[in-house]
This record gives sequence, structure tokens and C-alpha cells, in this order.
Amino acid sequence: MDTRQRLLKKKCLKNISALLREELIDILENKGAKRLWIRKWLSDRPVTGASALLLKQLRLEDPSEYRLALRVTAENFDELLSLIQSSIQRQDTLMRNALPAKIKLEVTLSFLATGMSYRSLSHFYHVSKPSISQFIPEVCRTIYKVLKQYIKVPNAEEWKNIERGFKTRWNFPLCYGCIDGKHVTIKAPPKSGGLYLNYKKTSSVVLLAIADLDYCFSYIDVGACGSASDGGVFKNCSIYQGLENNLLPDNGIIVGDAAFPLKTYLMNPYPGVNLSTEEKVFNYRLSRARRIIENVFGILVSRFRV
Repeated sequence: MDTRQRLLKKKCLKNISALLREELIDILENKGAKRLWIRKWLSDRPVTGASALLLKQLRLEDPSEYRLALRVTAENFDELLSLIQSSIQRQDTLMRNALPAKIKLEVTLSFLATGMSYRSLSHFYHVSKPSISQFIPEVCRTIYKVLKQYIKVPNAEEWKNIERGFKTRWNFPLCYGCIDGKHVTIKAPPKSGGLYLNYKKTSSVVLLAIADLDYCFSYIDVGACGSASDGGVFKNCSIYQGLENNLLPDNGIIVGDAAFPLKTYLMNPYPGVNLSTEEKVFNYRLSRARRIIENVFGILVSRFRV
């Protein structure tokens, strides 16, 4: 009886070992294999993605809603695409086709316009989340590079037009622009401590800008840590030395708030509350001229909400 039990146990162990060996071989053979090369809903992008359906329909039937969706007109979109397409378009391979530059730009503009999560953009455009996280920074850098020429220090004739506009529209002669800073909220880099912590107790970088009377940027400086004051950022920006060396024609000025230092080329309001009538009138007119930069920032954040 003992002999039969031993033989039976030996046979069972042999069968179990064979089954386990086969299972282990299957696991090792399939360890690196993917279940799917691409999910079907992603491969249906040319048919069911937002670029092929919704945006195409809005472009043809409702241009105003198209502009609200991407914050640019169809004409502006085509012009911008023509400028950046060669830089962001990749070549097709034998394995799969590259993502079109048009979809990359649409996804990026949607992200900038609405602040949608990468996951939501993935579902909306039928583009994988890892791809979106890779190409959005690339497209943003390319847009900055090709549009950099449109934000420049004015020439002599443009200076005259700006001064004339401030004088006739806002009753502030010899004014060539208004300056201010805006905190742009970010996720603080690791081990940065309080370097990016601003007065609102949030992490940010500072966008310092000068605007003309037509609500257009003449100069921008972005990237200073949120803990820095507007005056400190101004003193370290690239245009500071130019202004110190009489960049503005005819002893002209720019206007700012009390956060900026008083200079021969930079006017800020009279401080305090016990002001004379002349000082109150001056502060009122300076405020009218300076509020343009506040409005510019308002337009910027209402259009692009990231």
C-alpha cells in the first residue's frame, strides 16, 4: 500500500511539474508582447476624431464657434500652420503614419484655450495621451520661435504713432507705452523651496510686458520667479539698459504703477491720499493710460486659459 501511494504521489508531482513548465514557457514567450499595437478608437481618428468631425463642421458652417473653440479664425489657423508645419511634421514609417501637423496644432490650441486635461484631449481628438504630452511643448516652442518677430521694439515711425494715440485718446502726451507684470501660475519645480512663491501664496513665473495704445505687446519678458517684485523683474529685464540709454524718442516716457521705480522715462502715480487737485488729475490721466496693459492681460487670460 505504501508503495502504491508513493508511485501515485510521484506521478501527480510529475504531471503538476509538466503543467507548470508549460505555463512558465508561455509566460516567458509572451512577456514582451503587447496586447494591441494601437487601440481601435485611436486608429479611427481620421473618421471619428474631433478634427475630422466637429472642427471640420464648425469651420464650414459656423466660423464664430470655430474661433471660440481654438481662439483663432480659420484664416489665422492656416497661416500659423504654414509657418510651423515643416518643424513639427514627422515622416511616415513602415510601421505607421505620423500624426499630421494640423492635428498637433489643433490639440495644442485646444489645450491653451481651455486647459483641458491630456486625458480629455486624448478622448476628444483620438490621440494617445503619451503623444499629446510629448508634442504640446514642442508645438508651443515652435510657435514662440516663428511668432517672435511680431513682438518687437517699435521703429521711429511706430513710436510717433503710439505717442500720437496716447495724446489724443488718453490725454497723456509723450507716452510711448504702459508697463506691468502678471503672475502666471505654474507647478513649482522640485526642490525650489519658496523661489516661485508669490504674494498670493501660489507658485508662478512673472510675465513683464509693455503694451501700446492698440492693446498689442511691444515687449515681453517671461520666466522670472514669482517671488520677485515687478520692480526687481524690470531692473533685470533686457530692455532696462535700453531705456536707461534713452531708447524712447523726444524724452518720452512709459507709465506704470507704484511697484515700478520713478525714472525720467518711467512715470508712476503720486502716492498717498492727501493730494492736490493737480496731483489727482495727473493720477487720473496716468491711470487711464496705464489701464491698457491691465486690459491686455485680461484679454490674454480670457482667450487662453491655461
